[in-house]
Amino acid sequence: MSDTVSASTIFALSSGAPPAAIAIIRVSGPEAGAALSALAGALPEPRRARYRVLRDREGAVLDQALVLWFPGPATATGEDLAEFHLHGGRAVVTAVEAELAQLPKLRRATPGEFTRRAFANGRIDLAEAEGLADLLSAETELQRRSALAMAGGAFSRQVEQWRDRVLRASASVEAVLDFGDEDDVADLPADFIAQLADLRGELSAWLDRPRAEALREGYRVVLAGPPNAGKSTLFNALVEDEAAITSPLAGTTRDVLTRAVSIGGVPFLFGDTAGLRDETGDVIEAIGISRARDALDRADLVLWLGPEGEGPEAAWEIAAQADVFHVEHKAEARHRISAVTGEGMDALRTDLVETARKAMPRPGDAALNARQHALVGEAERALAAAGRESDPLLVAEALRLARVAFDALIGRATTEDMLDALFGRFCIGK
Repeated sequence: MSDTVSASTIFALSSGAPPAAIAIIRVSGPEAGAALSALAGALPEPRRARYRVLRDREGAVLDQALVLWFPGPATATGEDLAEFHLHGGRAVVTAVEAELAQLPKLRRATPGEFTRRAFANGRIDLAEAEGLADLLSAETELQRRSALAMAGGAFSRQVEQWRDRVLRASASVEAVLDFGDEDDVADLPADFIAQLADLRGELSAWLDRPRAEALREGYRVVLAGPPNAGKSTLFNALVEDEAAITSPLAGTTRDVLTRAVSIGGVPFLFGDTAGLRDETGDVIEAIGISRARDALDRADLVLWLGPEGEGPEAAWEIAAQADVFHVEHKAEARHRISAVTGEGMDALRTDLVETARKAMPRPGDAALNARQHALVGEAERALAAAGRESDPLLVAEALRLARVAFDALIGRATTEDMLDALFGRFCIGK
């Protein structure tokens, strides 16, 4: 963050959009105290909510509100911080924001700027900020608990522990380089390689954990089969909405239709696809079939409604349309269902939830996103290299690379582009 940006004072509505019972406007920066005094008449004692009549520059009443004053650096942003707890009408919020905008050195905050200042001022690290972003977008209990673990610093504390162990290992190598009679790893502590192997094992275990993307995007379940196999009817039943058009005409579904839903607190992304067949005279349908095959490749699970044994490997055989007598039944169907009558649907949903839970992080476990997974992988490979080398200089370099990866995980080494992308996920006022 540039000196110009960090020296400015920002404000924004930090509660939900009005109208509401209460609206909270937050001000952060060196002029926060002056802004509070300008509207409320004087600063209250720190960290005590006080009733004040807010007035504009002409002395006209803006609102009757509670105000709070938090002098930095022990605040959410690491800066002086003020809050106005207003009546939650649109006109009240607009009037107070307009008055703040007229004060010297104050400006409206950009998305995620309060959290970015907290990061820049050392109140949270990068992994915690990523967890907070996921927490704000959480829609299911699994998402909430995993994001809360990350935002609460569980993973950050783990990374700091890993980093300390690598630092101790690096110190042993430096001692050999500085004071050893020979530049040989034989001079290192007897358990040096074993310690690196233990740390590698921990990193590997984290790499094997279910990823955060499964929680954020949902467990991908794609319905597939030939035309008129009952895919769209089952899709509508699973998402509990008439999202897909159903028709006895072959080729009604022309594209991949997706819908995110939660079942039993587990996030799912269901996909309805075009009927699969080898030949079609319809160019648009052919494009839909091609996209359907792509969706099958990306799916976590395929529900196969076609002829038994002709679906993708590991697909579930679903005997759909159990209410229709002329439909061929499957000998080894995992589920026999009728989306029309509801027969077998509860059992299918239960099976889906149990299967998805196994593929997702356990409740309360921190889960790695793609960036974090890549960096943990870099650290693991660096430790593997350190364990193979016989030259202490090369061991030292490998350990340095592991430390660089750990530093990047918690934000000691970042790029502005990456920070812009992360904090852009936040709303204004957070």
